[in-house]
Amino acid sequence: MSSTPEAVSAEDVTAVSAQLGRPARGIVSIAHRCKCGRPDVVETEPRLPDGTPFPTTFYLTCPRLASAIGTLEAEGVMKEMTDRLGEDEELAERYRAAHEDYLRRRELLGDVPEIAGISAGGMPTRVKCLHVLVGHSLAAGPGVNPLGDEALAMLPDWSRRGPCV
Repeated sequence: MSSTPEAVSAEDVTAVSAQLGRPARGIVSIAHRCKCGRPDVVETEPRLPDGTPFPTTFYLTCPRLASAIGTLEAEGVMKEMTDRLGEDEELAERYRAAHEDYLRRRELLGDVPEIAGISAGGMPTRVKCLHVLVGHSLAAGPGVNPLGDEALAMLPDWSRRGPCV
C-alpha cells in the first residue's frame, strides 16, 4: 500500500483543497494515493508558508478515511494502544523506531527548531491521533509504524464508493 512520494499537480491541489474544504497549504508531495487515484495522504512542509511550524509531515486528506479513523478513535482504540505500549517492550521499541523514522523524514524537508524532536500522533510514548499514524503507515509502507499498521488493518475500504471528491 505504500507509494513513492510524487510531484504535486494542479489537479492534486484542487482535489486536496476539496477534500479539506479549504485551500491546501505547504504540500511537498503526494505521499499516498487512494485506490481511486486521488491523494489521501500528502507530505507537508515542516514550516507552512505563513511561517507556522507544522509537525504533521504526513497529513491525511481523504474525508472518508478521516471519518473511518475517527470512528476507531471514538471506540477507544487509542487508549488500548497506549496501554499496550506500557506492557509490551517490543511494541514500544518498534513505536520509538517509528518516531525516529518520522523525524528523519521530516528533517529531510527542513529544520524547524520549534518542533525538533517532536514527531506527531503522540509518538513515541502514547497514541493521541490515529490519523497521523495511519498517514505515516500509508506514506512509509508496512512495517514502519506498527500502530499505524494496526489501525490501517482495522479500517474498511474507504475507496469502495469511488472518489471522495
